[in-house]
Amino acid sequence: MSVTFIDLFAGIGGFHAAGESLGWDCVFANEIDPAAAAIYELNWNQTALGNIHDFTRGTKKKPIPSHDVLFGGFPCQPFSKSGKQLGMEEDRGSLFHDIAFILEKHKPSMVVLENVRNIAGPRHAHEWKYIIEKLRELGYRVSSKPFVVSPHKIPPSYGGTPQARERVFIVGTRLPSKKHALAGDDTPLKFPTDFDGWDIGNWDLFNDLPLEPNSSANKMKYRLSNDEILILDAWDDLVKEMLIHRDGLRLPGFPLWSDLWGKKPVYEKDSKAPDWKKDFEAKNEQFYEEHKKLIDQWLSKHPEIRNTTPSKRKLEWQAQDMKSLWDGLIHFRPSGIRVKRATYVPALVAITQTTIIGKYKRRITPTEAARLQGMTDNFTFGEQSDVMSYKQLGNGVAVGAVYQVVKAAIERDAEILKVTNPALLKTVKKAPQSPVKSKVTPKKTRAAEIS
Repeated sequence: MSVTFIDLFAGIGGFHAAGESLGWDCVFANEIDPAAAAIYELNWNQTALGNIHDFTRGTKKKPIPSHDVLFGGFPCQPFSKSGKQLGMEEDRGSLFHDIAFILEKHKPSMVVLENVRNIAGPRHAHEWKYIIEKLRELGYRVSSKPFVVSPHKIPPSYGGTPQARERVFIVGTRLPSKKHALAGDDTPLKFPTDFDGWDIGNWDLFNDLPLEPNSSANKMKYRLSNDEILILDAWDDLVKEMLIHRDGLRLPGFPLWSDLWGKKPVYEKDSKAPDWKKDFEAKNEQFYEEHKKLIDQWLSKHPEIRNTTPSKRKLEWQAQDMKSLWDGLIHFRPSGIRVKRATYVPALVAITQTTIIGKYKRRITPTEAARLQGMTDNFTFGEQSDVMSYKQLGNGVAVGAVYQVVKAAIERDAEILKVTNPALLKTVKKAPQSPVKSKVTPKKTRAAEIS
């Protein structure tokens, strides 16, 4: 008898990839966004499009089937720092009630939920408490201690990927009875001790992703524009000059703001500015005074700095003693141009802040971004636009993180599952150390209509 799972708020199928790697069968998937649902069907040969409310609050001819595991990456926007943080006051936040309805009806042996780290923050203490208490009321062993997981903290041999993406996982294992001795137990999940020896500084994006060959003709569309290269070359010139002038000392950690430099600064200070901004201004003014001659020459040599957009007139150097900006990873952010070592990338986000590979002078491709989420090379976006693909990946879940979270939960709750679902326990115990490659062959669909 096979182990089954359902995939709620499925996106493009990160949970599905993890479940399939464990040898499980997906019996139901649901995704409200038509574009994401089309990519899901293209890769997993399974229809997902639909509103979950129709299954829990309305009437559907085909009800949600029974299942062993419920996966759910319920919408994070109500809890995200980038949103309004309305929590369950917003309808998307109330989607947890749909999950609770399904759990009460089908009583699966395990529930695995994922959301942004902020869901367990002080702003949403009420919501967090409600979720934990509701799961316990429904008969699940679940810890109130947030289990924060990021794929870059998982060794590559266990399915980790070089992406810093901290997410909270809420995992519940159904108890034999609501009066069980472990009801209300707060024991948190934990990863194998092997993880403790993994140094995140050991990631090397060029070897660990891996990157696609840079010589391909189709890489031209990911190449930086001439104007972008011009600005980055200008900042790189300052980086190199500063390393010489400062006898090899690294650049300061605070953001460098060229608007505060020069004989005629273009920024007018605000006496009512908050203290953090005043501190930022003071540090930049001191930095300018210490290197006045060099910076004045640099501004004279690179007039494009004054003429570019405000965000590109700032540099956030997080690359330590790296010798050139082009040796690292670059991000055009609203707060400035951020540069870091080519170890792991910041979290993929559902907005345009795509990582730039300095060495190649181009942005990462959708295929590379999919690899950062743990998707295998046969995963496809069909003819969909890159903008949509990046957005879907930014909303996705890291496959390796899900896989290891499930294994950690099985390890903790093995004695329970021996009684409630020995088949589930057996599949995970037999599963390999890291996710295996997908056996699904993408089918031909109306991919051209997805864009």
